[in-house]
Order: sequence, then structure tokens, then C-alpha cells
Amino acid sequence: MENLSTTPAPRARRPRPKVVTLTEAAAERVREIMAAAERPYVGLRVGVKNGGCAGQEYVLEYAETADPFDEVVEDKGVTILIDPKAVLFLLGTEIDYEVSRLASKFVFRNPNETDACGCGESVTIEPAKLG
Repeated sequence: MENLSTTPAPRARRPRPKVVTLTEAAAERVREIMAAAERPYVGLRVGVKNGGCAGQEYVLEYAETADPFDEVVEDKGVTILIDPKAVLFLLGTEIDYEVSRLASKFVFRNPNETDACGCGESVTIEPAKLG
């Protein structure tokens, strides 16, 4: 008698898209800064906080440790740690590093932005609609 299992075989999970990606310029700048740091960092922490005239601001900081619930993204040799509360606000975001005659800065290209203030310091972001 054959042993027929009634439990379905587990389905292979689709690879999840990266919440955030870096351009080569941004990745290179992050690697430069981390290499020159006085203490070791495990990655770049990216988040969103309430503030500014448009309602929200992006947060970039260097992380000494990963929090247990961080979304971890590896991109171009850089570890990006994303605050779990910010994932839906950042889904699909590309971070670039731009240098002009007057400034050098990280720039967020976020498909979830619906508005930005005139000075460019704050944005309005809607959570990504899944499905």
C-alpha cells in the first residue's frame, strides 16, 4: 500500500523586492564614510519621522547594531537597516548621492511621496498600497 501524504508540499517563496535601493554614487559615498568612521558600523539606518512643514522627514544614520525587527537590505556592498514602521513609506525608494557646485546630499526618489515642502527638507508620504 502506498503512503499518500495529504499535506501539500511547501511552496517556494518568491524573492521579495528590496524596500530601498542605492545608486552606485550613494553606495560609494556610504562606503567611504563608513571606512573613515572612528568606530565600526554594521550599516546605514533609514527611516521616516514626523516633522517639517510637509509632515515627514527622512532619517539617515549610521547603525552600530541591528535591531531585531529591522528590515535588512544588502545593496551594492552596503547593509541598509530599515525601521519596521517605515517600510510601507519607503517601499520602492531609491537613494542617490548628488554633488553640485553648492551642495552634496543624499536624495530620496520615493514613489510614495505625494508632496514636498519648498525647501526640500520634508515630504508627505502615503503608505504603499500592497496588492
